[in-house]
Amino acid sequence: MHEIPIDYDTAMYRKARDAAGETDEQLFDDYFDLQFEMLRTLQPKVVGHFDLIRLLSDKPDRDLREWKGVWAKVERNLELVVEQGGLLEINTSALRKGLQQPYPRKEICEVFLSLGGKLTLSDDSHGTTQVGTNFEKAFSFLDDLGVKEVWTLKGKKDMLAGEGAVKRISLKDIKGSFCP
Repeated sequence: MHEIPIDYDTAMYRKARDAAGETDEQLFDDYFDLQFEMLRTLQPKVVGHFDLIRLLSDKPDRDLREWKGVWAKVERNLELVVEQGGLLEINTSALRKGLQQPYPRKEICEVFLSLGGKLTLSDDSHGTTQVGTNFEKAFSFLDDLGVKEVWTLKGKKDMLAGEGAVKRISLKDIKGSFCP
């Protein structure tokens, strides 16, 4: 944000916050505006780290509805993701980094699902020791949301055969792979 990494360490996060106007609220506001521009320009098939901005903030487990202007931008961005047919990533690395909920938080997922959005699942592993990390917590999170399926991108072969770009996977089947 403002050309400063916001997820590297607290000092850099604070530098970005200072550049935004010295408040978390203003930095979050700027983040979701920049995210909107990225979504419009790139139209990604998967949107990851949707609310990464909260990682090093003063209250990383804050309910973003506390800030009406920020929340309006969250909703705007989610609407665009759904309109573009993108998947929203449930990313368990937030749990590994000490947050109470994955990226994105529950209230964000609730809105996304109410709009007809589709979720995908990731551990954001940066090595073999992190594969599947916190998936059991993610399954509980998804159960609380009433999610019965997640989505994944299909392979190039499927797409060349004229099939859609995404496929549905039963959450029950995934659980069986990780929680025998």
